[in-house]
Amino acid sequence: MTARVVAAPERPIVSHGSPDDQMWTSKLRHRMFDNLPPERLLPDEQPAYVSSWIYVFGVLTLAALAVIIASGMVLAFAGPTWYHTSGVGHFVNSLHFWSVQIFFFVMVVHLWGKFWMAAWRGRRVLTWVSGAIAFLASIGAAFTGYLVQTNFASQWISAEAKDGLNSVGIGAWFNVMDVGQALLVHVALVPTVLALIVVWHVLLVRRRGVVPPIDGPDGAAGRGTRDVAAEPWRGLNRRYDIVKEFAVALTVVSLLTVALSALWSSPDEKAITLQRWATAAPADFVATASAELDGSSGTASYGAPYVDLKGAGQSIGPINLQKWAGVRIPVDPARQFVVVPLRTSLDPSVSGALAQWDGASGTQQVAWAAAFNAALGKAPDGDPAKVATGDYGPVPQMTAALLRQAQSGALDGPLALGGRFFQTDYTTSTLFLADGTYLEDQAVKEHLAGDQSGMMNETGAYPGQEWLWLYTFWYQIKPFSSEANSWGANADAIIWALMAVLSLGFILLPYIPGLRSLPRWVPVHRLIWREWYRSRSTG
Repeated sequence: MTARVVAAPERPIVSHGSPDDQMWTSKLRHRMFDNLPPERLLPDEQPAYVSSWIYVFGVLTLAALAVIIASGMVLAFAGPTWYHTSGVGHFVNSLHFWSVQIFFFVMVVHLWGKFWMAAWRGRRVLTWVSGAIAFLASIGAAFTGYLVQTNFASQWISAEAKDGLNSVGIGAWFNVMDVGQALLVHVALVPTVLALIVVWHVLLVRRRGVVPPIDGPDGAAGRGTRDVAAEPWRGLNRRYDIVKEFAVALTVVSLLTVALSALWSSPDEKAITLQRWATAAPADFVATASAELDGSSGTASYGAPYVDLKGAGQSIGPINLQKWAGVRIPVDPARQFVVVPLRTSLDPSVSGALAQWDGASGTQQVAWAAAFNAALGKAPDGDPAKVATGDYGPVPQMTAALLRQAQSGALDGPLALGGRFFQTDYTTSTLFLADGTYLEDQAVKEHLAGDQSGMMNETGAYPGQEWLWLYTFWYQIKPFSSEANSWGANADAIIWALMAVLSLGFILLPYIPGLRSLPRWVPVHRLIWREWYRSRSTG
C-alpha cells in the first residue's frame, strides 16, 4: 500500500492589530522585544562619556556576587559544619567570607558613584530604587550568613540580634537562634529574592541606558521642561565588549578572593558549650541556674515572644509591637533550663531533690530559689560552697547537680535537643547561656559588645559587617546608650524604627528635595566625567 502524504496546513501570518495580537503570549513577546531588543540587552557600543573608572564597580559587584554564590553552593553541598573540621572546607569558607567583603566594598562604591552621578535622572528612578533594595537585601543575606556559621560569632550575634528583632515583633516569626530556619532563609529565600532584584536592576539599566553627564550633552539638562537625560543618545559612541568586561571582572575578583583567603584565611572561633561555661565559670553557672528558678533571669523577665508578662517589652511611644506579636516561642526557664535536664541525670541524689521541688507550691519554689540567689550574691566570689546557711529547700542540691551534669558535657544534649532526635533549634541553650555573664565577658574580649559596635565587628582582627555601621552607631550615643531613660530602655525598638525610616529615605532618595539636588551642588560628577567635560571644553 502506498502511503498518502498529507501536507500540513500553513500557519497564517498574524499582523499587528489582528485578534491573535490580543493573546497574552503575543503581548508579552512584543513587550519584551520592544523594550529590550538584543542590541540593547547585549550592546557592543556605549556612549563616549562611559569612560570613567566608576563604571567598573557595577560589573565588579556582579562578579563578586557570582563568586559568593559559587562558594556558597560548595559549602551548602558539603554541610554547614564541614569547614570546622576540614582544611579544604575552611579554605572554601574563606573564599565565601572574602568574596562577601569584596562584594560589599565594590557595591558601596558603586552606589556612591551613582549618587554623585544623580543616576535617577531621565526616568531612571526605578533603576536607583532597585539598586537600593538590592543593597538592603544583601545586608539580610549577609546577616543570615553570619547566623549559620555555628561558631562563637554566630552564637553571640544571635543572642544579641534577637533583641532588635523581638522589639518590633519580627522575632516571633524569624527566630535567629534556630539555625535550621536561618540556614533555609540564607541559602534559599534571600538568594532567590536578591537574584530577582539584581536581574530587575540590570534589565532596567539595559532598558534606560547609562545616565549622561549632568548638564550635558548640550548643557540644557535641568533647565526648563526638557529632560535631556531621558532622550536617546545621539552623540559619539565607543566600542564596548560587555561579555569580555564581565569575564575580566570575574577573573580579577576570583584571583583577589583566592589571594586574600590564602593569606589571611577566615575567622572561626569555637562556639561556647554549656560544658565550657560550667567548667570555666562555675559560680556564674550556678547563679544563673538559681535565677532561672526564682524567675529573675533575663529570659524569665523578657516578655514576648518567650514569656507572657504584662508590661514587658519595648515600645515606640504607645506602640508595642513586641507585645502585639505575642508569645510564639514559649519558654519556661525554670522547667526547661533546670528541672527537665535534671530528670535525665543518673545521679541518685537528684531524684530526692526533684521530689521535694515538685511537692512544693510555686510560691515556695520561688522563695527557696530567691533566698539561695541572694545568698550567692553575698558569698565570697559567689562560690556556692561558701553560701551562708539558710532555708533554700532543694535548690543547692539541684544547682550543684546541674553544674556536675554540665561539666560532664551531658547537659549540652538534653538542654539543646529538647527531647527531639533531629534538632537545629538552639533557642533554649542560647538563652540559658546568654542569661549568665560568661558569654558577654568573652564577647567583650573580642570587642563584640553592644557599646563596642559589636554587631559590625568580627572575632580577631578580621573585617566584620562594616555595612551595619549606621545601625550600630546609634547605640554608641545618648540617649540610646543609657537605659536610665525611656529612650535607652526602648533603644532597640526606636532604632529599628529610625533605621526603617532612613532605609525608606535611601530607597526613595530621588523624590526627596534637597538631597536629590546634592550631586548638582557638589561637583563630584566633574571628577567622574572629567574626560567628557575636558573634551567638550577643548572641542
